Amino acid sequence: MTSVTARTSPQVKVPAPHGVAEEEARRTRPLPLPRARGALSAALLATLTAGPPSADSQARVAALREAAADLVRRDRDALQDEDLQLALTVLYELHHRGVDGVDDAWEWEPGLLAVRQSLERPFEAALRSRAGQPSCEETDAAGVARRLFQLVAADDAPSLARYVAKDADAEQAREYLVLKSLYQLKEADPHTWAIPRLAGAPKAALVEIQTDEYGGGQAGHMHAELFARAMRGAGLDDAYGRYVDAVPVPVLVALNTMSLFGLHRRLRGAIVGHLAAYEMTSSIPSRLYGNGFRRLGHDADTTRYFDEHVEADAVHEQIAGRDLAGRLAEQEPGVRDDILLGAAACLAVEGDVSAFALDRWGRGDSSLLVPLDDSPARPDLGTPAPS
Repeated sequence: MTSVTARTSPQVKVPAPHGVAEEEARRTRPLPLPRARGALSAALLATLTAGPPSADSQARVAALREAAADLVRRDRDALQDEDLQLALTVLYELHHRGVDGVDDAWEWEPGLLAVRQSLERPFEAALRSRAGQPSCEETDAAGVARRLFQLVAADDAPSLARYVAKDADAEQAREYLVLKSLYQLKEADPHTWAIPRLAGAPKAALVEIQTDEYGGGQAGHMHAELFARAMRGAGLDDAYGRYVDAVPVPVLVALNTMSLFGLHRRLRGAIVGHLAAYEMTSSIPSRLYGNGFRRLGHDADTTRYFDEHVEADAVHEQIAGRDLAGRLAEQEPGVRDDILLGAAACLAVEGDVSAFALDRWGRGDSSLLVPLDDSPARPDLGTPAPS
């Protein structure tokens, strides 16, 4: 999702919440140490929290590698395996903001990278199977962009945005924010990994998009900050990763898909295609989400995150499709199939999140593993920070 606000109004300053230093400190903390979801994630968390990597930790890493190999040998669906997906989330988070209680030296520990690689193989294979491999006969930027728009238009995933706009109750709307929070509170970061892997026009296009994602250099305009405001307006805790134990496996899959594509240079086409599809499916849904939160009585500060994207993303979807993805396909014809794969994977996994939530809500259940009322909260949870 992108915005042109920062570029067109560079002198506008957004009022910061009272206690801004405290608020920013909370949101820049590492991912809270999650609860294990199986034997592998339990072994991983125990290994990481026992201290920094050392000669003494090698036996634990070797045991962890065997636990990962054992999980892979069971040949379960990697997109449904909570243990595998949580382990990947934790491993990927070492390259983002880190994990609470885990020494940063683990980020590039060779044995741990081998564990991640062993889990990525079945994950990537399952993603490719889930997304399929769309074909494209076009080789020019306009033709590739046109094909991407066709993929988006043909997507028949259920519309979470339409449900929030018309039917969601207040608690379901809050759950929607929780489902999205693991990514939106670090919005744009996985796609930014592609910048040093591109050159020329595609690189310039990606920088243009990401500049807007990060508020044009103004902290208050960053989309992650605007989403944090929406969470506070809904009475939710906006601390980074706060609800990691509450989100179901489709959310972890969607999050890990971006990290998988973004961290591997060989998949640079896929992360570009993912961003293109993400942008192309932003403008109209954002209008619907904003309308839904207004229907439920929320003010402009809460809905601003969505309102920012309505007009801007109608412009930036063209940049992402033609100048970024299309020009990359022209520049590097060998990555064209991966561009399409990334777009299809984005539509598939984001659609799975929507389908999961709508199914649970349709049965009268929570879409979260831990209902919000049962989730530990900070003392001022019900009082949004003033703005």
